[in-house]
Amino acid sequence: MRIKEIIQVIEQLAPLPLQEEYDNSGLQCGDPNREATGVLLAIDVTEDVIEEAIALGCNLIISHHPIAFRPFRSLTGRNYVERSMIMAIRNDVALYAAHTNLDNAQGGVNYKLAEMLELQNVKILLPKDNSLLKFVTTVPLLHAESVRNALFNAGAGHIGNYDSCSYNLTGEGTFRPGVGSNPFVGEAEKLHFEQEVRIETVLPVMRKEEVLRALLAVHPYEEPVYDLYPIANEWGQHGSGVVGVLPEPMPEQEFLYLLKDIFNLPTISHTKLQGREIRDVAICGGSGAFLIPRAVSYGADAFVTGEVKYNDYYDAEDRLLLAVVGHYESEICTKDLFYDLLSIKFPTFAIHKSAFDANPVKYL
Repeated sequence: MRIKEIIQVIEQLAPLPLQEEYDNSGLQCGDPNREATGVLLAIDVTEDVIEEAIALGCNLIISHHPIAFRPFRSLTGRNYVERSMIMAIRNDVALYAAHTNLDNAQGGVNYKLAEMLELQNVKILLPKDNSLLKFVTTVPLLHAESVRNALFNAGAGHIGNYDSCSYNLTGEGTFRPGVGSNPFVGEAEKLHFEQEVRIETVLPVMRKEEVLRALLAVHPYEEPVYDLYPIANEWGQHGSGVVGVLPEPMPEQEFLYLLKDIFNLPTISHTKLQGREIRDVAICGGSGAFLIPRAVSYGADAFVTGEVKYNDYYDAEDRLLLAVVGHYESEICTKDLFYDLLSIKFPTFAIHKSAFDANPVKYL
């Protein structure tokens, strides 16, 4: 099995186009066509983690945080990032990261956190915008079904829990084939009238290329006509953070103790207790302070995240309970997420969770 086959499984859940603009998810170094000898799953890549992979006979490390987050002008070993990259390259260890694409994916990090808290009716807190396109094409009447099916199979036509969504209108199309053309119907230099179906559907921006390839592969015309329109609809299937409902409401202090137990925390920071019951919970792994206003406007009783700044506690303004569990602690579940995903697909392959504690934050 090649390294790229393992990567493909990760990207089926968390396609790279889901990552934020500032991110650098994907293959950091290594040859994707090399035979995989084993995979080590980690939160961060450090020299200790690479040594662990070498000792286990793994030539692929899949991490949540990308080691190559910023461009390199040189690789001289002046810090742990450069030393780690040099060590990986020298020992033929491929490094792959699934970061904000995994955060934003349905079924990704935040869904895993919601599962740990046993939240119900889970949905995206801040759906991604500018992520959808309206797709329109016209096709001869007898070929409409095959073209529709090809578009749907390529990823078009999904709206919420529905698939194969389209609107179809029968009408008459006209065209005049030019000299040198090879028309499916009609004759060169003669105006032709054809009964056609106008097919309208919707697709994620990241599926545009696949959908266009599918259209061109099955459409009978020499020059298929299609239009792509950006639309302002929110895409509720992917985005930042999630929100859900606890099985039973509980007092604030009990909820905080629950978080300490679930995340195995020696301590937890939070805003002032207000004596409210916690029922609706918003959650975002890692640095989720940007979602505090969204959680407030949603009406969440609590917002759980991994990292905030001092003033973010003020920004909550007693409108919800803000609980901060630690950046590393909120994302350590990604190792389980990777493991579950890969072990189902490759049940006999050597998959290891890193035993090294790479958390740079220590508690006394």
